[in-house]
Amino acid sequence: MSPGALFTDFYELTMAQGYHRNAMNRRVVFDMFFRRNPFSGGFSLCAGLEPLLEAIETFTFSGEDLAYLESQRVFGSSFLEYLETFRFGGDVYAVPEGTVVFPNAPMLRVEASLIEAQLIEGLLLNIVNFQTLIATKTARIYLASNRGKILEFGLRRAQGIDGALSATRAAFIGGAAATSNTLAGQRLGIPVSGTMAHSWVMAFDSELEAFEAYAELYPDKAILLVDTYDTLRSGTQNAVIVGKKLAARGQAIGVRLDSGDIQYLSHAIRRQLDENGLTDATIAVSNELNEEIIHQLVSDGCPVNFWGVGTQLVTGGSDSALTGVYKLAAKERNGEMIPTMKVSDNPEKTTDPGIKQVYRLYDPDGSPIADIVALADEEIVAGRRYVFHHPAIDYRRFSIVPEGEIRPLLEPVMRDGRVTRQAPSLTEIAERTKSEIGALDPTYTRLINPHIYKVSITDRLKELKSEMVRQIVDW
Repeated sequence: MSPGALFTDFYELTMAQGYHRNAMNRRVVFDMFFRRNPFSGGFSLCAGLEPLLEAIETFTFSGEDLAYLESQRVFGSSFLEYLETFRFGGDVYAVPEGTVVFPNAPMLRVEASLIEAQLIEGLLLNIVNFQTLIATKTARIYLASNRGKILEFGLRRAQGIDGALSATRAAFIGGAAATSNTLAGQRLGIPVSGTMAHSWVMAFDSELEAFEAYAELYPDKAILLVDTYDTLRSGTQNAVIVGKKLAARGQAIGVRLDSGDIQYLSHAIRRQLDENGLTDATIAVSNELNEEIIHQLVSDGCPVNFWGVGTQLVTGGSDSALTGVYKLAAKERNGEMIPTMKVSDNPEKTTDPGIKQVYRLYDPDGSPIADIVALADEEIVAGRRYVFHHPAIDYRRFSIVPEGEIRPLLEPVMRDGRVTRQAPSLTEIAERTKSEIGALDPTYTRLINPHIYKVSITDRLKELKSEMVRQIVDW
């Protein structure tokens, strides 16, 4: 669902009016990229592209929008008349959703008029930054669980209604198997899952009665919450009673643990279930889980079948935002596109100029080994020796003869403001995620102190960047 054209920072509109008044609506190119992986991780996961494209296609100003802008007493009639018929008519190139991405390599390239490119900046960063953050968080949780079953339970702790829907979508891309968010299930086609709350157990006269009633109603989905009163002496014992009745009918129960020492209790629950012949019973756990906790529990051999993750997943937990930025890279002058760049006192914030493509180099076994940011008219071919450079540190470079696949990452997805291909399904995107993560060397996916993936620039881009820096700083 599109939020409308007013979903933009106010200064985008004041700048746009300035461009309009000064007849500066030239063709430009912007890059969207991020500066560091979240969560001190070794990779990120691209997400949010399809909702972004949908929002851009419907990015128009309604009569109500224009009346509001007029009421601000900032915008003149000529600019407001321009906005009456405004629609985005540019081109977008993007990395497909579900692709692993790395700092300083463009995820999107926007080619449009200056006003068009400027007005969609806030929309683009809001959608892609958040969904990439949550997809990355979920992928880390998925990997920490040893590629187990992740259930996204974050609706009630998410940052608002849209935050919950966006987070659920991104979580599914990142590896979640199901969600508790029923609206997301309806709108996005994501499998929904849920068990019971402590209030269900407390509403009955006894815990056993509560379990029996639930199992009678949902015999094929009887996941019983065992920690309302006493996990081992009450909850699990009552679950065993119900489980034996279902087992006699060829059905199996599951239990959920939402508090206490998960390491100790999950082993104790498993023993009780197995000793009573309920070896097919499953165990689900929740309670403020994150990737570090799950990794430790898996390392300890906890017999957990499902991981319910809420707050730490849908909010990003330890990292609240992706460091995504949107920077001008080229502008039209006399019918020719010329490179532009931002120079910073912090070398890592100096941007790469020009219209660019990102090439991913693979080894002969199909594992990514480096991303190369090149000028768009450059070609990288196998069998030739190249020297590639660190984007910010002059003396750091590496030499390579590519022997495997060389894949351009930025694909055309929008032409003249219209999407150019059928959107992949969420399931297809989630499958791409698994394939992409599976291709990475494990040194890049480990939770703690991952290996740093190479993102480098070509000789030509390095020379262009160095020459432009000299021209800019040599007053």
